[in-house]
Amino acid sequence: MTDQAAFTVAPGTPAVLLLSGGLDSATLLAWATRAGYAVHALSFRYGQRHAVELDKARALAAHWKVAQHVVCDIDLRPFGGSALTSDLAVPKDRDEGALASGIPVTYVPARNTIFLSFAMAWAEVLGAQDVLIGVNALDYSGYPDCRPAFVEAFERMANLATRTGVEGTTRLTIRTPLMQLTKREIIQLGTSLGVDYAMTTSCYDPSSDGAACGHCDACQLRRRGFAQAGLQDPVRYA
Repeated sequence: MTDQAAFTVAPGTPAVLLLSGGLDSATLLAWATRAGYAVHALSFRYGQRHAVELDKARALAAHWKVAQHVVCDIDLRPFGGSALTSDLAVPKDRDEGALASGIPVTYVPARNTIFLSFAMAWAEVLGAQDVLIGVNALDYSGYPDCRPAFVEAFERMANLATRTGVEGTTRLTIRTPLMQLTKREIIQLGTSLGVDYAMTTSCYDPSSDGAACGHCDACQLRRRGFAQAGLQDPVRYA
């Protein structure tokens, strides 16, 4: 596993970090904080059925003492097209072959493009060179906007679309330190950095009291990661 914990920046370097309240973004937040960034955390209330993740994001932001935490409201429900923003059923108990193939109905059209666009705008205002996102291309649900090619293309676009990029005063970098890590490796990294995973949620279809379903793709990937790491998942399951 790459020694991600060894990465450092000048203390207080500003960065915008996309914080969902999930396992990956919590690990990313710990990594960024330990690296020396002054983290400006950005979360979204976008009409997601698992909005309980925002409570987790707020708690994580407070725990890791971010410089600022902003929750933006952008309702994607009028467009539909995803089980996370409509009444479509969330897939449950898919086998490993199904998890590894195709793009599931939990994909939210253009979500990361939208999120990164907001992050890009805030970074330009802050004078920040780095935007951090916890996407992963190994143990993930096959979303097209979690892949290296997408991130690289967005970074090129960002430096063409901003005043700071065009004038050459600041070059924006999209940092994805978790991209090539397995879920097991992400959990191991976070554990080494002191992440309390009881503060996170991964479930796409939690119960009304916030308990994880244990059967959606996100829950399955999370549970498998903890099992492979030889650790107990502290999240509460229904």
